[in-house]
Amino acid sequence: MVVFFMFLTFYVLTLVGNILIVITIIYDRRLHTPMYFFLSNLSFIDVCHSTVTVPKMLRDTFSEEKFIPFDACVVQMFFLHLFACTEIFLLTVMAYDRYVAICKPLQYMTIMNWKVCMILGGAMWTAGTIHSISFTSLTISLPYCGPDEIDNFFCDVPQVIELACTDTHIIEILIVSNSGMISMVCFVIIVVSYAVILVSLRQQISEGKRRALSTCAAHLTVVTLFLGHCIFIYSRPSISLPEDKIVSAFFTVITPLLNPVIYTLRNEDIKNALNKLIRKKEIKEK
Repeated sequence: MVVFFMFLTFYVLTLVGNILIVITIIYDRRLHTPMYFFLSNLSFIDVCHSTVTVPKMLRDTFSEEKFIPFDACVVQMFFLHLFACTEIFLLTVMAYDRYVAICKPLQYMTIMNWKVCMILGGAMWTAGTIHSISFTSLTISLPYCGPDEIDNFFCDVPQVIELACTDTHIIEILIVSNSGMISMVCFVIIVVSYAVILVSLRQQISEGKRRALSTCAAHLTVVTLFLGHCIFIYSRPSISLPEDKIVSAFFTVITPLLNPVIYTLRNEDIKNALNKLIRKKEIKEK
């Protein structure tokens, strides 16, 4: 019961917080900028990402025997990797957006125009879909004839391929070279982007620069927590460790909640727009 209500609380807060961010950004025309366009995508992905795994985890807390059909397991893996990989690319795009906004402010709207934003958005979703299809196809092509117990809260490629009745060494290398490299390369790009931003801001102390640093600090926090899990899980051979389940639970339950918490508590534009939305709703009700 304790685990159920803890996971349920986090899940409800994740849904409410991220959906509120999306509604607020759509409602307030002042937030119709590239930064908030990508932030609304991040909130949407976090809602989908947590919904892929948490409802099944909640149901399993009441089940003596925790089953999932193979087809449902494959579907869960597909959407888990789709949203996770897309979020990795999105976080990288958001870092580039902040770099252009802070280091090249006069050229910002020229470089990050709406056409570019749509292209970047389409590219990250396409790349996430290709990654997910390739990983899911590799997994279901393996023969499964013996063990059927996964040592995790949900289906993920490293745990599922351990059940295969064949040598999975090549698949493990592909996982490290694909997911591991994507996570590492994107993490390095993001850190370098923020290092350049910090160098650019080191001699400029103003209210606008403080807000820029606050935004970057929030973004870097989300990036570190999210990519930290991906690097830990996918940058090593498929060997189950006791820490895997704790890290996986944090990844699917806690991390999607951090987006609304970090971005609303540290972002005046979102807070002001949200307060305006609430006040307007109260006036209509009166």
